[in-house]
Amino acid sequence: MINLSTAGVPAVSGISNSPKEVWMTPNQTLMRIFEYALNQEKTGMSFFRTSLERMGIGVAVSAFQKIIREEERHIDFITHILDDISQGQEIHFHSVEGVDLEPTNYFDERARSEFLQQCVEGSMVPDVTVFNTAWLIEKDLSEFYAAMAQKTEGQAREALTMLSRWENEHERFFREYRDKLSEVYAQMPWGG
Repeated sequence: MINLSTAGVPAVSGISNSPKEVWMTPNQTLMRIFEYALNQEKTGMSFFRTSLERMGIGVAVSAFQKIIREEERHIDFITHILDDISQGQEIHFHSVEGVDLEPTNYFDERARSEFLQQCVEGSMVPDVTVFNTAWLIEKDLSEFYAAMAQKTEGQAREALTMLSRWENEHERFFREYRDKLSEVYAQMPWGG
């Protein structure tokens, strides 16, 4: 576990073939974890923004816009954490109050029905691909946050657990629609 009272930890876990191991302080380790997380969140948000141009259905566009707003909140959350760590402070949640996200509900029942109906009426290959890629992005992030939470403690663990939970909600959303879109697409009549 990464403990802020620990003198130092190896930069890379496992066996080193080098006679000189690189050691980092706990704060440096936390900085690396959250810098990686910030970069991944930015990459995901960039994908979602680019995907908006490919989306063919208005309710899917609306869902992606909501996801982008939530990803922006994740970026703000991580940025505040990095600021605290870089100033040698413990992680404070006061600067990110109200960040706890509501359960993922990007489509209401009417929009869900409309979305799936429109999938039947048009070619959804781009949307299936986008939803599948989005699911993989969110799944990877959720797993990363969960793994890092297990290696940390205190406020860092709490922050990483919170991020994992948020990404897990996104993952479930994209997995559900990826599966539904794939099923609809597979059952579409082909040919004349």
